[in-house]
Amino acid sequence: MSKPYLITTAIAYASKLPHIGNMYDHVCADMIARTKRMQGYDVFFLTGTDEHGQKIEQEAEKRNITPKQHVDEISSAIRAEIDGLNVSYDKFIRTTDSEHEKALQRAFDRLYEQGDIYKSEYEGWYCLPCESFFTEVQLKDGRCPDCGSEVKKTKEEAYFFRLSKYQKQLEDFFAANPDFIQPESRKNEMINNFIKPGLQDFCITRTSFKWGVPVDFDPKHIVYVWIDALNNYITALGYDPEHPSENYSKYWDNCVHVIGKDILRFHSIYWIAWLMALGAKLPKQIFAHPWLLWGEDKMSKSKGNVIYAGEMVKRFGSDAARYYMLSEMPFAADGHISYETFIDRYNTDLANTLGNLVNRTVAMANKYFGGRVYGPSDKNETDLDLEEKCLEAVKKFDAHVNAYRLADAVEDVISLARRANKYIDETSPWALAKDEAQKPRLKTVIYELIEAIRFIAILSSPIIPETSLKILDEINTDIRDYATLSAFGGYVAGTTVKEAVPLFARIDPKLLDELIAEMEAVKAKAAAEAEAAKEAEGFKPDEIAPEIDIDEFFRADLRAGKVISCEKVEKSKKLLRIKVDDGFGTRQILSGIAKWYSPEDLVGKTVMFVANLKPAKLAGELSEGMICAADMPDGSAKVVFLDGSTPAGAKIR
Repeated sequence: MSKPYLITTAIAYASKLPHIGNMYDHVCADMIARTKRMQGYDVFFLTGTDEHGQKIEQEAEKRNITPKQHVDEISSAIRAEIDGLNVSYDKFIRTTDSEHEKALQRAFDRLYEQGDIYKSEYEGWYCLPCESFFTEVQLKDGRCPDCGSEVKKTKEEAYFFRLSKYQKQLEDFFAANPDFIQPESRKNEMINNFIKPGLQDFCITRTSFKWGVPVDFDPKHIVYVWIDALNNYITALGYDPEHPSENYSKYWDNCVHVIGKDILRFHSIYWIAWLMALGAKLPKQIFAHPWLLWGEDKMSKSKGNVIYAGEMVKRFGSDAARYYMLSEMPFAADGHISYETFIDRYNTDLANTLGNLVNRTVAMANKYFGGRVYGPSDKNETDLDLEEKCLEAVKKFDAHVNAYRLADAVEDVISLARRANKYIDETSPWALAKDEAQKPRLKTVIYELIEAIRFIAILSSPIIPETSLKILDEINTDIRDYATLSAFGGYVAGTTVKEAVPLFARIDPKLLDELIAEMEAVKAKAAAEAEAAKEAEGFKPDEIAPEIDIDEFFRADLRAGKVISCEKVEKSKKLLRIKVDDGFGTRQILSGIAKWYSPEDLVGKTVMFVANLKPAKLAGELSEGMICAADMPDGSAKVVFLDGSTPAGAKIR
């Protein structure tokens, strides 16, 4: 009997259509799910949409429709994006499903009855974009520590979950399960930054809006959207505290959550403690993957640097979009997407390496033997090396997928295709075809190549499933089971291949200019809209930071500095290298103002800078201070210049 395996993605928030970076969850989990199915597991793959919360209520109000109408529309669009990427989920849950809402209420009631939930009053800071509460200490420069947005002071009656009660239990769990969070660096962040400092009880209801699941015994309270969303993992399986369903009993024991690194705190601390309180079994593992960035920046509609998965699929096909996303995302570091790298990887890996290998091999089989693939005869070291590389690729692929190193697993497959192309160069089939005496050798070469292609096609099926099927159909084989890759030679001799059909047409590099022009137009429009919105609202300064005493203020040593020289930093578009006379000598300060100031704007001027800031490396260079500047309404920075008669080194009080 096959072993059950549950894999889940974070459910997409249905306020707006998510960009391609938010879709990585689904493609990543799909590659794992497809691999596990190949390996013989009984896989249940869960995804869906998160459809409650204040932000959704506000979006619906802007559009003059009901929240339900809004989420119906957005959820449908999100599902179309996921389907377009050929994601093989088994269930798509919506948190507006009545079964989910009822199961969530039952879980809430149970924890209230046993004393793990209590009513009190919440006073703290709330980030609307993240739908998250923060304490004063957790804020970063007075803003949301996760997304950098403004936070608002909130005070309201609320129910709390006794998170603090599970401090020791969580510590013991992480100690006993060191591999629970992958990568390990993320686990260390959770333990050191959140658990060790001490857990505070967690606010889990709101009363300031209505769009959510009501607490059934106190309906003016709405269950906090994160608690609502997290419970989807068990409610989708039919969880009931008293009578768990067959699916819950079958799959929950072997659950892996695939999420973005930014929501790990909710999944690894709040969710685990909630399950502990319910007396439920805990997930097996959490894989908190990095972000997919546009260049060096997070994708943001307000910046105009957003790409949607549906657009990529429409232009280049789902397999090309999947391949790029999976190959560009490292295990622990952020991945990067740009049209330049997409086109380069498409042409190099898919068109040249994989597509060309299959096309010319099948074409040679048709040209030299009428499409018939004969069994190999005497093999030499070159043949045996190719066979060894095929078997090694399977082992590496297995190990990398099991460790969630998906980009490495993709590289295992494309490296095997490169090796097969090299084999063609080593054996020169076109030369063998000219000599009748070499026909037996040519038959062996063609067989070895076709069998290697069978390996590549099966291994690539979790990555590029449509292309994998095309390849297997083209070489005309029914031997497609993953288990057949335990030995080389599964392709049935005497089979006749079909006609060679190009798998990936090369992308004309000229298209790059068109795509970049489109993106720049979108960016310009987004910038204009943002500026118009700010002008309409009028200038609103950031909220004043929490109070400090005079001693804390004097810890920052502000000085006057004369700018001696200034030049752009070659490795950065943002930084200027500024040499400042600080009254004691000269120091180098790197400042991210290159977008608004040229070197000649600064040379000879007197600026205000922080003199006792700890030196730091920026773009590989040392920066020994910080130039003071004001944030402007249009997002620019305006340097604070001092009167030219102010002497270098003068202390500013």
